[in-house]
Amino acid sequence: MPFAGHPTVGTAWVLAVHGLAPRGAARFVLEEKIGPVPVDIEGDPSRPDFIWMTHGSATFDPALENRGAVARALGLSEADLWPGAPVQPGSTGNKFLFVPLRDRAAVDRAALDVRALLEAMGERLHLGVFIFAPDLDPAAGRVYSRMFAPHTSGVPEDPATGSASGPLGAYLVLNGLVRKSADVRIVSEQGTKMGRQSFVHIRLGMQGETIAEIRVGGSVVPVLEGELRI
Repeated sequence: MPFAGHPTVGTAWVLAVHGLAPRGAARFVLEEKIGPVPVDIEGDPSRPDFIWMTHGSATFDPALENRGAVARALGLSEADLWPGAPVQPGSTGNKFLFVPLRDRAAVDRAALDVRALLEAMGERLHLGVFIFAPDLDPAAGRVYSRMFAPHTSGVPEDPATGSASGPLGAYLVLNGLVRKSADVRIVSEQGTKMGRQSFVHIRLGMQGETIAEIRVGGSVVPVLEGELRI
């Protein structure tokens, strides 16, 4: 994988806990296919409480004009889309199609028809589909999300998508769906519908109207340990 959230945060935690990262360092860098990915550790460097990964700058392709076709590919109608916000591919390393929906109920009703989606996308690159409903209050800094990628990575639905959460944060800021400040903080609730609830934390550092930094993070819970003999 060129870039992903779980492997980045999890690897940083393992390196820190097992003394394989620079001793006592609160920041180090992982080299991934998209390039260097800085990670920041909060708490005891030997047993981190929380880990942030820094994303690159967010980029967005032109919005899709056939909004109704995209909505129908999700088993929804165009009326279920958030009015005035674009259906748009975006990336900070891995590209996703971002589809803003009117409310949590619409997010939960969505069911992806892959063939209909590919027809709606036309000649565009096949992308995972990230659907979300922002909180009605832009000051809340919350969004309710799901991500489908059976046609790109064989994942019917992902309970938490770190690589999509960076561009999600940028999308929300650029489209006025969260309140701007010098330090924008957003929580994306994902995986609830599939019974694997997660909370992905997003922070954006702003310099005026410009997004200067994007970070995505969470805590780590070890669930399995093993030893490989070669």
